[in-house]
Amino acid sequence: MEAKAVSRFVRVSPRKARIVVDLIRGKSIEQARETLAFTNRAVAEVVEKTLNSAVANAEHNQHVNARQLFVKSCYVDEGPTLKRYRPRAKGSASRIRKRTSHITVIVSNGEEA
Repeated sequence: MEAKAVSRFVRVSPRKARIVVDLIRGKSIEQARETLAFTNRAVAEVVEKTLNSAVANAEHNQHVNARQLFVKSCYVDEGPTLKRYRPRAKGSASRIRKRTSHITVIVSNGEEA
């Protein structure tokens, strides 16, 4: 049994989000929540919300106790990039890329092989 939660269009670059997501992969829910609570990154709050949503989905839809769950997989995909321009010297302009991410967390109780 596994449950999934996805946060889409999060305004953080995927590279920065992957640093936080790599910290919780394979851990139990209690350990993952504790790790995210003490991680000094802004995206840790969004990842924690996504983790809590996946746990709530497992409890509500499959009637599984949260203490049995662990983070089976979590990954960050790149979302659409917002393109902005900034004036530069001699009348030119440079592009600013504001990147977005899609954060996916899958929790499981480890019953399937």
